[in-house]
Amino acid sequence: MPDRFDSTATGLDAPASHGFAITPHDSNELAETTRALYVGTAGSVALVMASGAALSLVNVAGGTILPLRVRAVRATGTCAGALVGLL
Repeated sequence: MPDRFDSTATGLDAPASHGFAITPHDSNELAETTRALYVGTAGSVALVMASGAALSLVNVAGGTILPLRVRAVRATGTCAGALVGLL
């Protein structure tokens, strides 16, 4: 299937072209820093931003895409589910 945008430079505001499931962990970082974070099931998310800043986002609605560059999602403080890192 042809992809007319294959040779176009991808900026941070462009749509994601890849994703991976995230299992929260208290010490491991993600394999890659995300472009955005998809929250499939509502709840709180404890994360570490690309800058190293730790944040806790409470009451995130299920089905939300957060345009955040995340390098880690912590198990402690995270009760949201079906998390996907978007690249």
